[in-house]
Amino acid sequence: MIDTSIVRVHQHGACITKNQRQSMGRSRGGLTSKIHAVVDGNGLPVRLALSPGEAHDVRLAGKLLSRLKSGAMLLADRGYDADWIRELAMKKGAWANIPPKSNRSDPICFSPYLYRARNRIERFFNRIKQVATRYDRLAANYLAFVQLASIRLWLRLNESAS
Repeated sequence: MIDTSIVRVHQHGACITKNQRQSMGRSRGGLTSKIHAVVDGNGLPVRLALSPGEAHDVRLAGKLLSRLKSGAMLLADRGYDADWIRELAMKKGAWANIPPKSNRSDPICFSPYLYRARNRIERFFNRIKQVATRYDRLAANYLAFVQLASIRLWLRLNESAS
């Protein structure tokens, strides 16, 4: 599953004069960053990336989906309904279950039943956002913090399994 979520930048994290390289962008709520994530079937993060808040969701999709495995199913929302994403999944041997946009002219195979499992990535973002307000000025530091929070989720799963 792939999706993005917007995170507000705290006023103390926004003190860099040239913040374009630090994945901060202007949007309606002020300075924001976007966390791009790919999670597995259990809702645990596999790949993470950061971009400015005004960037489109598919901006980092190619990079994040580069390790998509054969036989996998890609679940994404309508923001990822692009022919090149579907072709990328097909080249990797995966099936893309993405709801078609309303302006799509050719019909696309889509299963609403399988799409219901996509709420796991939303739950992942809910867990991450409990601790992941952006206070750091540098994008690398903030991404490392998000990765540490993600490692905690992995450890919790393994702890409860043993």
